[in-house]
Amino acid sequence: MAETAHDDVKTLSFEAALEQLEQIVAKLESGKAPLAESIAIYERGEALKAHCETLLKTAEARIEKITLNREGRATGTEPLDAG
Repeated sequence: MAETAHDDVKTLSFEAALEQLEQIVAKLESGKAPLAESIAIYERGEALKAHCETLLKTAEARIEKITLNREGRATGTEPLDAG
């Protein structure tokens, strides 16, 4: 049931999800939310965190596909960690 309650998280951009997650952390850290609300927003925070991690992994995979060929060598661009 918790997944369906947070389905809207899946439609958020990384930036929007991160902003909501930061607001949740601040509210929980303040200690001013009642227990039931704290539990609900904590659960939403977990969904937001998972969504952000998925988006980051997807972005990382896209970058690897662009910069690496099948042998793992750079193709047409410099490696991100060139130095």
